[in-house]
Amino acid sequence: MPDSETPYTLVSHVLCPYVQRAVITLAEKRVPFRRIDIDLAAKPDWFRAISPLGRVPVLRVGTDTALFESAVIVEYLEEVTDRPMHPADPLERARHRAWIEMASATLDAIAGFYGAPDSATFETKRQALADRFARLEAGLAAQPYFSGDAFRLVDAAWAPVFRYLDAFETIGEFGLLDGGPRVAAYRAALAARPSVRDAVAPDYPQRLTDFLRRRGSHLSSLMTQPQAVVAGIA
Repeated sequence: MPDSETPYTLVSHVLCPYVQRAVITLAEKRVPFRRIDIDLAAKPDWFRAISPLGRVPVLRVGTDTALFESAVIVEYLEEVTDRPMHPADPLERARHRAWIEMASATLDAIAGFYGAPDSATFETKRQALADRFARLEAGLAAQPYFSGDAFRLVDAAWAPVFRYLDAFETIGEFGLLDGGPRVAAYRAALAARPSVRDAVAPDYPQRLTDFLRRRGSHLSSLMTQPQAVVAGIA
């Protein structure tokens, strides 16, 4: 692990769920770091130089090296820091990595849901997102976390997913977790974790609500109406 003269600096954006994965991981491993939030609509030149894909998070290690992409960052931290967050068993570790990919796919489905331009597309995206959570329901065999009492990297990946549901539920009842008691319990356990709570700023819920309202999507239009109930939202 780098010494105090080569600290970690995490370059981030206030709303990015992939940044949250890195922040949660650093907190769980009790690794000191500095966080710099940038405006992705006006990326500074120094950021463009260290992020070939133009995305956050980026982890600066010391003064000369920058790692980009959240999956790479958390795997690096797992290799070089204490407090392991992957299972020791290779097969179980691979299974966790697969479900981390599922969390990423669910974030993609969430983007499709809140960005859907019309009611028909919205319903298609809603069903696809609900299916993701149904698959998670089937894959959860332990409580309170993905594989039991230990908080793992897979949990750090899923925690930011549920923050979107918090926002969606202030807009309407979309049935995304219908018939999913294990997912509901998992969501509650993650939300109660200090590292998860502290991964975002206090004004995050309002910032996310404002972001959703500005999308110009079907979901945005519902935010100006009385709370919607799914089953044929128009």
